[in-house]
Amino acid sequence: MALDTIKDIITSCNEKYADMTAFRYINGKEIEEKKYSEVKADSEAVSRMLEKFDLIGKHIALVGASSYEWIVSYLGVVNSGSVAVPLDASLPPSELYELINRADVSAVIYDKSQKAMSAGLAENCPEVKYTIAMQEAVKLEGGYALWDLIGECAGSYDTEIDPDKMCTLMYTSGTTGKAKGVMLSNRNLASNVENCVVFIDPGKVSMSVLPIHHSYCLTSGILKSLSLGSCICINDTMMHFAKNMQRFKPEIMILVPLIIETIYTQLRDVDPSIPKAAVAQKVFGGNLKVIFSGGAYLNPDLVDFFAQYGVSVLQGYGMTECSPVISNNNQVDAKTGSIGKPLANCQVKFVDEEICVKGSSVMLGYYKMPKETAEALDEDGWLHTGDLGHLDEDGFLYITGRKKNLIILSNGENISPEEIENALGKNDLVKEVLVRESGQNIEAEIFPDTEYAEAHGIDDIQASLQAILDDYNKDMPLYKRVTSLKIRDTEFEKNTTKKIKRF
Repeated sequence: MALDTIKDIITSCNEKYADMTAFRYINGKEIEEKKYSEVKADSEAVSRMLEKFDLIGKHIALVGASSYEWIVSYLGVVNSGSVAVPLDASLPPSELYELINRADVSAVIYDKSQKAMSAGLAENCPEVKYTIAMQEAVKLEGGYALWDLIGECAGSYDTEIDPDKMCTLMYTSGTTGKAKGVMLSNRNLASNVENCVVFIDPGKVSMSVLPIHHSYCLTSGILKSLSLGSCICINDTMMHFAKNMQRFKPEIMILVPLIIETIYTQLRDVDPSIPKAAVAQKVFGGNLKVIFSGGAYLNPDLVDFFAQYGVSVLQGYGMTECSPVISNNNQVDAKTGSIGKPLANCQVKFVDEEICVKGSSVMLGYYKMPKETAEALDEDGWLHTGDLGHLDEDGFLYITGRKKNLIILSNGENISPEEIENALGKNDLVKEVLVRESGQNIEAEIFPDTEYAEAHGIDDIQASLQAILDDYNKDMPLYKRVTSLKIRDTEFEKNTTKKIKRF
C-alpha cells in the first residue's frame, strides 16, 4: 500500500509484523519488550486520551529522552489528527517555555528529566491546559500520569487523517539565528519513509542512539525501521552506549559523524596484533554490519577504516525542512565521498551551485514566519537548502560547502571554509577546526586532540599544527592558503546538534 500518512505506516507494519518485537528498552535493571501490536494499541490509547481531554487538533509538546513512552505518545498525537511538537530535552527551562509558547501548545507530555521545566509550566506557559508525565514519580499536582491514562483509555481509535495538514512542528537548531518551527505534514514524513532506500530484513536489530526530537532519528531511526519490521533497541544514555552495544548486539545503527569519530578514536590505537573480528566483537557487540551516517560531513577515510571491522558506513544527506532525507547511499548502490543519490520523490537542481530540492518531502513552511518561509521556498516550491554541491555523471550528490559561509575575497575568488576544514580535519591531531576570514588572511582556529598528542609523543603542538597547515598549503593556489593559525584550549561552542556555531 502507498504510504500517505504515519497512520498508514503503523497499520501496515501491524498487519505484517503484529507478533514480532518492535522495541526493546531498559526499565530499571530489566529489558522490556513491546510487540508491534502493542505499539498500535498503546498509541491508539494516547489518541483516545487526547479525545477525552478535547485536545484533538491541538498542539502537543513532547519533552524527554528517547523512550517507548515518547514514541507511542508521538504516534498517538499524529494519528489523532493533532500536531506533535518535539522539543530538545537538553534545553534550559526558559528556552523550552519560549518554544512552547511560540508553538501554541495546549498540553505537554514530559519525562523524569524535566522536573525543573515542568514545575514552572503553569507560571510561564498559561496556554498549557494539561501536563502528562511519562513516569508517575514526576506527575505534577493536578497533572496526569501517561500509563494511567493509557490504561483508562484503552481501546481502538480511528479517524480520517488529512495527509497534507501539519502533523509535526519541529524546531531547527541552526548555527546562527533564531530557531525556526518547521511544519511537516503526514505526507512529508510518510513519503520520506517510503522513498528512502535501505535493505533491512524484518526482525533485524537496530539500536536507537540519537536524540528523538531530531528528524533524522524520528523519521529514519524510528518510522523507517518500524515500516521494515525492525526490532528497535533504545539506548537509554550515551554513558551506557558501549554496554548497550553488548546488551542489544545491533546489526544496524543510525549515527552522526561525531559519534562515528568517537568510536574511531577508541579503535585507532588498538594493538594491531589483535584480530579485527575480536575487536569488533568487543566494541560493536559482534553483529554490527551497517552504520547510516547523516547530519554533518563525514571524513571518507572513515568508510575504509570501519570496513576493516566488517562495518559498512553509508553517508546520507538531509535537513529537517525535507523530512529530513534528501539523498542516501545504500547497501547496494554507494559511492564513498558522496552523500548518495537523491530519493525518487526529490527533484534536485542547482542555482549558482546551491542545491535546491522539490518534492513530497519538502516542508509546508516555517510556523508563523512568512518572511523566512519565502526566503527558503520559492514560488515554484523549490527548497533552497543553502548547501553548495554538484551531481556526478552517475547521479551521486556531493556537498562542497554552505552558501552563507562562503569567504569572498577582494579579488573576487570564493572560498568554501568547509572544504578547508574537511581537509585539515583528516589529521588526527585536529580535533575541531573552524576556518574564516581574518583581515587579509584566511585563518584556521584549531582545537587540538591533546590525548592523541600525548599518546604519540607530540610535545610541540603548535609546530605540529603549523606543519599540517604547511602541508595543506603547498598544493593550494595562493588565494586558498591558510596563512594564520589560532590554537584553542577549549572546544568550540556548539548548537544542540553538536555543530560548531560560526557567529
